[in-house]
Amino acid sequence: MKYLFINSVAGIGSTGRIAADQCRKLEQEGNQCVLAYGRAKANCDDLQTIQIGTSWDYRWHGIITRAFDRHGFASKHATKEFLKWVAEYNPDVIWLHNLHGYYINVDLLFEYLKSCKKKIYWTLHDCWAFTGHCSYFDYVGCNKWKTGCYKCPQKKSYPASIMISASKRNYKDKKITFCGVNNLQIIVPSEWLKNLVKESFLREYPVDVVYNSIDNSVFKPTPSDFREKYNLQNKKIILGVAGIWEPRKGLNDFVKLADVLEDDYRIVLVGLNDEQIRSMPPNIIGLGKTNSARELAEVYTAADVFFNPTYEDNYPTVNLEAEACGTPVISYDTGGAKETLKNNARSMVIEKKEAINKLLEFFMN
Repeated sequence: MKYLFINSVAGIGSTGRIAADQCRKLEQEGNQCVLAYGRAKANCDDLQTIQIGTSWDYRWHGIITRAFDRHGFASKHATKEFLKWVAEYNPDVIWLHNLHGYYINVDLLFEYLKSCKKKIYWTLHDCWAFTGHCSYFDYVGCNKWKTGCYKCPQKKSYPASIMISASKRNYKDKKITFCGVNNLQIIVPSEWLKNLVKESFLREYPVDVVYNSIDNSVFKPTPSDFREKYNLQNKKIILGVAGIWEPRKGLNDFVKLADVLEDDYRIVLVGLNDEQIRSMPPNIIGLGKTNSARELAEVYTAADVFFNPTYEDNYPTVNLEAEACGTPVISYDTGGAKETLKNNARSMVIEKKEAINKLLEFFMN
């Protein structure tokens, strides 16, 4: 069987690693796979990949998004060229992942999918497919996506628009574009997201829950000199990891936590940008993003507890990675977070108001 995977990135970030791992597994079973991506790739030189568009296409898509709030409806030339290649490759199965990410035109893509007579899977990692703008809506308590988006309260959140709000138009266009595809199967990594899909305009499709997995040959207890490198030998380490630290990921909660911790504690945050690193208090060690899964495994292993104060999430794989490295997880009870925890003895989901007390109790037990 010939498979084609489509995702915003390849081999990096949670979705990029998931798509790459799927390719590897299918190839081990004797299938042929190509992973098409839009923005960046790493850690997948062993796979056949193809980039959709160029850096210029990516930047132009960003301009259209910022100015007109039409994310997913730019990149026409890049998508046309990509679809010519798809016709030549002629896959038996097309497996979609994240279609947002400034790289593909969903109108053109789904026009092809509706006529190609291929088996199609679509793994949803968030809610973007059935909203007029946002990827998540829990943070602002918005339910407009159930009947029709308008006046989006998160216009300036990813994928941010600084001028026009087109959520009403986007919702209508996505509904027309994404519905009516024969042989399409939606896959979600949590019961939480499955329930949302069943309330959305995508309810016409069958939905299966398949929990995300991680590479346990990489994410496992991995000793290193991390504590020595950062002078943390006698400190209690509270770790946080995110691809992008934005308000919904709980960065402000870490800052508040740092304000009440004694000197024998240190917070380590991975994935901060340069400005965020400079703004952190002295008891927070800020590290940039890493594309090395092994480096992440070393940091997970060095920590005493992984704290995930996410306000919006689907099935956070960082929880899986931390536990696989032997580190207990304390996570806000958000989205499908509780479905990720396997170490019932020490890991837990908590309410936001309990965070400080629960973390301190963890170290006393």
